[in-house]
Amino acid sequence: MSDVDSSKDAFRKKLLEKQKEAKIVRKIVLTVFIVLIIAFSGIFGGGYLYIKSALEPVDTEDDTPVKVSIPIGSSVSAIASILKENHIVKDDRIFKYYVKFKNESGFQAGEYQLNKTMTFRDIIASLKKGKVSQNAVFQLTLPEGRKLTEIARITSSKTSFSEEEILKKLTDKDFIDSLKKKYPETLTDDIFQENVQYALEGYLYPATYPYYKEEPTLEEIFEPMIKKTNELVQKYYDQIEERDMSVHEFLTMASLIEEEATEKADRDKISSVFYNRINKEMPLQTDPTVLYALGEHKDRVFYKDLEVDSPYNTYKNKGLPPGPIANAGEMSLSAALTPEETDFFYFLATPEGEVIFTKTLDEHNKAKAEHITNQE
Repeated sequence: MSDVDSSKDAFRKKLLEKQKEAKIVRKIVLTVFIVLIIAFSGIFGGGYLYIKSALEPVDTEDDTPVKVSIPIGSSVSAIASILKENHIVKDDRIFKYYVKFKNESGFQAGEYQLNKTMTFRDIIASLKKGKVSQNAVFQLTLPEGRKLTEIARITSSKTSFSEEEILKKLTDKDFIDSLKKKYPETLTDDIFQENVQYALEGYLYPATYPYYKEEPTLEEIFEPMIKKTNELVQKYYDQIEERDMSVHEFLTMASLIEEEATEKADRDKISSVFYNRINKEMPLQTDPTVLYALGEHKDRVFYKDLEVDSPYNTYKNKGLPPGPIANAGEMSLSAALTPEETDFFYFLATPEGEVIFTKTLDEHNKAKAEHITNQE
């Protein structure tokens, strides 16, 4: 064999080897590609199947009632975790993302009877409507115009807590600070102003509150009352700003109207008297503030009482007192923002519950002489 033939043969062998190597590489690449496709298909397919399964009821055959407790102030994440722990949903993260994707909100605290056959839509509907598992164990009714000390007494009569324990909680700075973090627009730093007697005075909304536990904590008892006040503050917030008032001033004015109003009273007119006096830099001279300063209830305020030395005494101090003197209902809250336009500067509540409005001190004194007797 010539040298030329040997070279050609060697070249052919190298070419065949390279072709063989290339073929092997192509097979490896193809195999790897196929494996990756299968892997990704498995991942995505498995993910899809997992999510699809998580969205379905836990068990379509098991409708055994499960008692689920949703605490006050629970976040969506917390609710999802509770549902997962009670085997009402398969995956708490999927439930949480579903709620956010659907932009659902307004879940209510309480004791619920849920079951494993429920869909996400059923669960959400129950939590939003507040379909609880049982009637309230007890209810607590706060009438309008009640002071913090009276609220402590009412609460004590319905629970195992003493008035002292309740007042200690309602004046506990750590508790109040925890509420401030949850409701910052309502519970502002104004509640800690100098001379404010009780930081939460006037912030516990008068209503009937149901409780679904035999022995709820004081936190669970009082937070719904603050939450309700917060809801109403949000409702009136634009009007509060338009009047250039703080929330604290708004609730303070409403409390004065509440305490002066009788069942037959026109709260908008009472409100107008207070605003007219403030605009003229006249003291408000409202008896309920004197009684608050005295710390006692009286059917009648005597002239000697008007001398009490207190920043709450609106006979001695101009403008609003340091803070609310009682809780106010919505009629008084509304009146605090919508006073009637009048030129009245005085009003007098008669023993019959009528309220007489007058423009001058002479007219006021005549009305007093006619309707109020035995004054000291």
